[in-house]
Amino acid sequence: MFVTSPKLRVRSPSPTTVEFTVTTAPSHLLTRQVVTWSTVLLRLLACSSGVLLVLLKYYPPQTFTLSAHVHAYIHLLLQSISVLSTRIPWQYLLPGAAAALYIAVFAPGYTEESLLVIRDLGVQISTTTWGGRRSRFIPTNAVRDLWIHEGFCGFEVRFYLAVVVEGEEGVVVVFPTLLPNRRILELVWRGAKGCLYEPRRVGR
Repeated sequence: MFVTSPKLRVRSPSPTTVEFTVTTAPSHLLTRQVVTWSTVLLRLLACSSGVLLVLLKYYPPQTFTLSAHVHAYIHLLLQSISVLSTRIPWQYLLPGAAAALYIAVFAPGYTEESLLVIRDLGVQISTTTWGGRRSRFIPTNAVRDLWIHEGFCGFEVRFYLAVVVEGEEGVVVVFPTLLPNRRILELVWRGAKGCLYEPRRVGR
């Protein structure tokens, strides 16, 4: 929902530390906040609409008595939703409500994936999505190399950045969800290796 194409942000607070972030979020903070709250409201609307339609189809307002403290507009709203639900057959209502709940829970928002490199300490790979944040830290002495590989994503050949970890058969993929283009990967690869192995500052 409301995402943009992946963009790269580089932050280097010290000569021995650099963070590369690939994100589909809007670049401006105000726009990002508006998008975040709009997405939350749309999810709540989809979820509540699906649940209300099913409940009022099964329990019409005539079958129960609302409290006298409930505003008249609430009565009118429930009556309107109930009329709508009675016009929708169950074979359409249940799949529609299930689809609304699925969208509310699982529809992706913007994604941020980052590679934090700290010389003599290690690298941290993080992924932040609507479902939360996952991260893994790899000590410097376990990092054997950083490679740019190519692999299949569906019927498409895509490039990806990977960390070769000592003692592991597989590699750890950086930016595993977004899979940015090769130009971004090469910038990150050069900057990360420069911070890990060369005594110089990594510029923006």
